Amino acid sequence: MAKPLKNIDDPLPPEILPLPFRAWPEEGFRLGPCVKAGVVLGGIAGCVSLLLNVIGSVMWPAASGEVQHPLHLIQVFLTFPVGASALKLSSGWLLGLGCLLYLVTGAIYGVILECAVAYFFPYAGVRGRLTLFSALAIAIWAINFYGILSWLQPVLFGGRWIVELIPWWVAAVTHLVFGWTMALIYPLGVEKARPGASQS
Repeated sequence: MAKPLKNIDDPLPPEILPLPFRAWPEEGFRLGPCVKAGVVLGGIAGCVSLLLNVIGSVMWPAASGEVQHPLHLIQVFLTFPVGASALKLSSGWLLGLGCLLYLVTGAIYGVILECAVAYFFPYAGVRGRLTLFSALAIAIWAINFYGILSWLQPVLFGGRWIVELIPWWVAAVTHLVFGWTMALIYPLGVEKARPGASQS
């Protein structure tokens, strides 16, 4: 909550001012704490999206009749660094490394999303954050899959496995869940990144 005014002449706290009257860029933004928060929150969101895919892969055979490895997403994810041979992985250190790389990727995107929203929309409510993070997550998916990987993976490794083997709706939902998780846990990091933000 905003701190009460001690004097009638005190300036209004920025979080209760209409958007056109707030300072832009927002005062008090600190990149370092925001990056640290983004790494942690992005890692958590990555865990949630990965867990969703593991559960989906376990349930997939019952729905489709097709056998699918619980870490199918990681198998396909690893085709970027190692090519088609990643699709044959069923266990081992390389599959574990793929899980780690997936979470590191989540942490990197967590920093981008956290800093963008903390810088431009620090006072957004839950519905606003859900909208913002959803839009950013879908943008990341579209740019990565269809703007970069659709041509870069064939050039480097001779196949389009990520784009072709992960249904578009699975990829979109995975990114949306990542964004929604970031939106819901975002306040855990924003207070550290913005010392002037209100405390609840």
